[in-house]
Amino acid sequence: MSEIRVRFAPSPTGFVHVGSLRTALFNYLFARHHHGKLILRIEDTDQTRYVQGAVENMIKVLSWAGLDYDEGPDRGGNFGPYYQSQRLDLYHDHVQRLIDADQAYPCFCSEERLQSMREKQAAHNLPIMYDGTCRHIPTDVARKRMREESHVVRLKVPSQGETVVDDLIRGRVAFRNNLLDDQVLLKSDGYPTYHLANVVDDHLMQISHVIRGEEWLPSTPKHILLYQAFGWHTPQFAHLPLLLNPDRSKLSKRQGDVAVEDYQQKGILPEALINFVALLGWNRGDDQEIFTLEELVQSFTLKRVNKAGAVFDLHKLEWMNGYYIRHIKEERYLQIGLQWMGKLGLDSGNRQTNENILKAIRPALNTFADLPEKTAMFFADTLNYEEEALQWIRKEKSKEIFSRLLKELESYPQLTVNDFGSVMKGVQKSTGCKGQDLWMPVRAAITGMTHGPELPLVLLVFGKNKITRFIKQALNL
Repeated sequence: MSEIRVRFAPSPTGFVHVGSLRTALFNYLFARHHHGKLILRIEDTDQTRYVQGAVENMIKVLSWAGLDYDEGPDRGGNFGPYYQSQRLDLYHDHVQRLIDADQAYPCFCSEERLQSMREKQAAHNLPIMYDGTCRHIPTDVARKRMREESHVVRLKVPSQGETVVDDLIRGRVAFRNNLLDDQVLLKSDGYPTYHLANVVDDHLMQISHVIRGEEWLPSTPKHILLYQAFGWHTPQFAHLPLLLNPDRSKLSKRQGDVAVEDYQQKGILPEALINFVALLGWNRGDDQEIFTLEELVQSFTLKRVNKAGAVFDLHKLEWMNGYYIRHIKEERYLQIGLQWMGKLGLDSGNRQTNENILKAIRPALNTFADLPEKTAMFFADTLNYEEEALQWIRKEKSKEIFSRLLKELESYPQLTVNDFGSVMKGVQKSTGCKGQDLWMPVRAAITGMTHGPELPLVLLVFGKNKITRFIKQALNL
């Protein structure tokens, strides 16, 4: 097999869609699995949709996700992405080659005429496509008019036969040529369309596999015809399944967050999002769901990519993020957690106490954006009790437990975790309560909950005075 060369070619139109991240990831995994190359190319020929800062943001997202790329034009010792807007001369030269070979022609139709044509076609339930009016203008007349009139350049699509896409995921897909438009290759502003720039760049960059979203499948016969018009070898195509909402509609911002930046702001870790996105349309053929990036590289093949749309399950993403929160190194967890506490205005006034709070809630934390809810008990002066906690507090022996606990606490000026263990032994001995009957009332009294952070970690944060106050509050109930 010759060198595998793939590309990620986003348009700089705003935020990074999670579908774009999946496309970047699958290209990355395919390239790394085959020891090939991943090229980053910015398809910015549609200047009306260009958003300032979108490229920089996209590169930042790729870096955050751990997806690097391999080559690009030299930028003073550092390679960056290719920009199609900086390659216009190439596209003009190739369009002229097509015109000279009678594979393309200039079109002088005004927008008003084209709109009228479309309306008539729609009224007669005909396919909406160019009617070929300028296709048969004599060459010498066309060249003269090109110098004087505004025009676009269109590809001469064969009117007979079919164009076949042998897709690596979907198999054989055939398109009737008489239903394909004479697509515009060069716009009147001198910029190439996506179709032309895409094909020329993929050829010149020696792209072996085009891996992209299913929405590009209808454009693929146009691209194959362009390859044939140039006399070039066609790369292999693989069209990834759509991303779907839980109701199986196409994933869109109307039903929830679709931008990678949204999930960064929710406190989703990069390895969690990458792991989750990798499973949107791909599986290894077993039940494993947690993968490192290295494991994904080793396991990834296009043969295991599904045709059917992939449901974006936010609950699963949050569960997976919780797994990574509990399994990353504690040093990194605390570093990220402290940054989030600062951003959210959650500060005990002491760094060690903040770290102890983070340690206490770690087993129950799924996203860092949940910190206000998960840490609320540590910043409260009084407790709000869950109903189940109240039931434990009001049990017959609880009053005796709380009274004895307060008495035992008097012997300790300061309270360590070991001290509290001794206190509880004293309470157990004097009340005869043990196990759940002893610990659940105490947990309910100190935290207001029957489940939550481990009590020793809570004690580290609360200290003796706060524990004493909460026990008294429960005793009054």
